[in-house]
Amino acid sequence: MKRTGAQIIVDQLCAHGATTVFGYPGGQILPLYDELYQNAHRIQHVITAHEQGAAHAADGYARVSGKTGVVIATSGPGATNLVTGIANAYMDSVPMVAITGNVAVPLLGKDSFQEVDIAGITQPVVKHNFVVREVEELEHILQEAFRIATSGRKGPVLVDVPKSVQTDTCESSASQPKKMAALRTLPDLSEALRAIRQCKKPYIYAGGGVIAAGAEAELRALSQRLSAPVGLSMMGLTAMSADDPLNLGMCGMHGTYAATVAQSECDLMIALGVRFSDRATGNVKEYLKDRVIIHVDIDLAEMGKNVASHIDLCGDVKAVLAALLQALPPMGNDAWLARIQELKQRDVFPESRDFTPQNIIETVNRFCDGDTVVATDVGQHQMWTMLYYRFRQPRTLLTSGGLGTMGYGLGAAIGGCMARNGQRTVLFTSDGSFGMNLNELATAVSQELPIVIVLLNNGVLGMVRQWQTMFFGERHSQSTLKRKTDFVALAKAFGAEGFRAASLSELEDALQKLPPNGPVVIDCQIDRDEMVYPMVPPGGSVKNILTRRI
Repeated sequence: MKRTGAQIIVDQLCAHGATTVFGYPGGQILPLYDELYQNAHRIQHVITAHEQGAAHAADGYARVSGKTGVVIATSGPGATNLVTGIANAYMDSVPMVAITGNVAVPLLGKDSFQEVDIAGITQPVVKHNFVVREVEELEHILQEAFRIATSGRKGPVLVDVPKSVQTDTCESSASQPKKMAALRTLPDLSEALRAIRQCKKPYIYAGGGVIAAGAEAELRALSQRLSAPVGLSMMGLTAMSADDPLNLGMCGMHGTYAATVAQSECDLMIALGVRFSDRATGNVKEYLKDRVIIHVDIDLAEMGKNVASHIDLCGDVKAVLAALLQALPPMGNDAWLARIQELKQRDVFPESRDFTPQNIIETVNRFCDGDTVVATDVGQHQMWTMLYYRFRQPRTLLTSGGLGTMGYGLGAAIGGCMARNGQRTVLFTSDGSFGMNLNELATAVSQELPIVIVLLNNGVLGMVRQWQTMFFGERHSQSTLKRKTDFVALAKAFGAEGFRAASLSELEDALQKLPPNGPVVIDCQIDRDEMVYPMVPPGGSVKNILTRRI
């Protein structure tokens, strides 16, 4: 049966389970949008305020649902506005397919109106990209795009479809995607098993690869089998419930005291689905000192890239853990567990009613269910959320880890909320980050999404100010915003509800008044000199850890 390129795209989106897509129309993608109009019963399209917001929404949708996120934009500025969102998905290994329109094939390379080489622009931040020049290629390319996005280490793929390809016709069978073969080959585990059996103080460092592999149960089982505490990367923070006694919380520059010190004292580190970024390791020489490191990752390119681990196991994390569990007996270690409990006490603070970031986040946490999706932007509020919010279920955290994208949060919260069919979602943000993409309030309002936006408002770029205070002689260059934005009035102008809170009682009162539908902004006024602690200074080690203001 003859089908247009636009019809083929819709058919393939449906075949790959894309029931919700995000985007923004424009001249060179209109044939596809016309087809989406005629297939509204099959695919829900959400128009955002800006293409960057659409990309972040597709990202958030993918992280929560476990499906591939889909974002659509027109050529030129529409396509370039996706780049930050695509790069964000690439850094955090999020499966995404971005479909862009472009000028007709005969006009490519002639500086036509709104023409841009989006394939060339995005090449460093995608797993692969395609420029479709013949409609006969389109069906196969789309199938390849979804396969690449979801196989191995997941990530974004871009498909650039000129307008002429969208309107051209060819014979199409509307074929279903082929099921990907599971990774069957396991690495040799003998050396790893020997190291595990010989260790006295095992430590598991778990990252986003655990969640991508669906290996949360295996992680918990291995932790219990080895009596090994678990430290989590920011991307892996929901891989283990905060209620688990062996969960020490986040590792890295702003990790918990227990996670940081226990990691430095272990004699064996089993690193699962992590990439050992500079913010996670600090001083690499100290990080490697006096311990054996086993690195398990699906991406061979990560082996030895940042840290020269002693034993590399390239494979699916879930399969590797299952094999290890089959071969390992229970290993008790009372002395090591007693030390872990001692370290955890350093992260317990006396209760107070002060209006601090910790108390704000913990108060919001009490109003949330265990499976509430929580998004953040980037900065101090992000670190406070990682330290103080108690995540209990996988795929309930949306945050920009690798790229550190201010303005990520609201778009991601929209996508995450829609992946949960409109379940209440929380966004922790700040006046600096929120100002980047607050236009997406219009999207949240139009979709009637119950997103609670908790804005930690200190009038400054908090993390920049913290670094300027610590490392630049308190010279606060351009980090004091001096803005007069009334966020409560702003929320109402967009059609949302708004509250202002300067105390825990006012915050609790606002949380008790949440409407059933539509977004709410709660403007929480905090001290601009609040700091994020603990902190390992850049390039430092546990020897340099700061637990209070110096």
